[in-house]
Amino acid sequence: MYQVKSEVGALKQVILHEPGLDLERLTPGNKDELLFDDVVWVTRAQQEHRAFQQLLRDRGVTVHLLQDLLAEAVKHEEAVAFVLDRVLDDRQPQLGAALAQETRKLLTGMGPSELAAHLLGGLSKSEVLEALGEKPGTGSLGLRLLADEEFVLAPLPNALFTRDTSCWIYDGLSINPMMKAARTRETVNYETIYNFHPMFTEERFHRWIDGEAMAPAAIEGGDVAVLGAGTVLIGLGERTTPAGVENLVRSLFAAGSAQRAIVVELPKARALMHLDTVLTMVDRDAFTLFSALDPAALRSWTLTPGTGQDLHITENADLFTQIAAALELDAVRVLQTRQDHYSARREQWNDGCNLLAVAPGTVIAYEINESSNRMLEDHGIEVLPIRGDQLGRGRGGPRCMSCPIERDAA
Repeated sequence: MYQVKSEVGALKQVILHEPGLDLERLTPGNKDELLFDDVVWVTRAQQEHRAFQQLLRDRGVTVHLLQDLLAEAVKHEEAVAFVLDRVLDDRQPQLGAALAQETRKLLTGMGPSELAAHLLGGLSKSEVLEALGEKPGTGSLGLRLLADEEFVLAPLPNALFTRDTSCWIYDGLSINPMMKAARTRETVNYETIYNFHPMFTEERFHRWIDGEAMAPAAIEGGDVAVLGAGTVLIGLGERTTPAGVENLVRSLFAAGSAQRAIVVELPKARALMHLDTVLTMVDRDAFTLFSALDPAALRSWTLTPGTGQDLHITENADLFTQIAAALELDAVRVLQTRQDHYSARREQWNDGCNLLAVAPGTVIAYEINESSNRMLEDHGIEVLPIRGDQLGRGRGGPRCMSCPIERDAA
């Protein structure tokens, strides 16, 4: 049964996305619109990612690749209709009815593997024209206006960060409505997988949020941490809205799968876009925190069930004291790297706090963050370093790149 009972218990199964056509489409001209800070050397990124996959397998973790899951799901005609009804909505500004219809014909004619590749990697005008054998502009004003290299269906390079679009919380799944337009189609791909892939259709689990139905009340998985003991920690920053938090928490409380949510306010900044870019749990009693943040100054609230659909909300005097109480501990360790202003911001930019626990006190980290990794080891945390020179260019580390679907309690 798929469920995630903690942040640091033994990791059993995970969804990753290996870089492919989606990252090959990045250019200096489109990277900002597609939410990447730089273009990527794709061959090296694939090598780095495969090493990440192998490290997980060596630790006994079953790795599922997103594109393979999507290809398996779209073997079903109903799945193809489901995904294309949503990604080729003719009300989208760049499409229109004629182009949506012709693009649908093209995609429907593809085999499952090719279709999955283009649902993730996008489809350009030149590819549409080559496949359909039409002259530029035939039947579609939208197509006439596009340059050959522009996209009828934009690529999804942020699919690399599988944590955000779906996240498992205790005995259920949240398919998340994403904040940025460049990521909204990721939600449809995950809905397709979870609705049609036999790995999931044959299992029973709660659905906390169905992303499309909840948009634009955004919540992203990088802001959600399953602490255990019926507690969820949620970041409220650049990519998660108060309405998104309330929708998720109400669902959890209604099922009795969680009894408490601790919500922490984050600075709204690109480098601090999610909770896990500044704070992650690394052991049963330990958290790493970005050194430029004062633990005592972080504003937070505890949400518990109220009457009916109401929530009982209390502002906390101290975030980590509240976390310790929720975990029935006397205190938790807050680990921060002592370094100068410049080093701190370099390591933050390189995801020094974005760590994936594979077991209590054992985490995967980018090797570039030498000071942070040394600090963790000094506090008894085993660090498994991976290379991320290319993978990190979209501002995401090992935790961002992983969606656990089965993890033990701590």
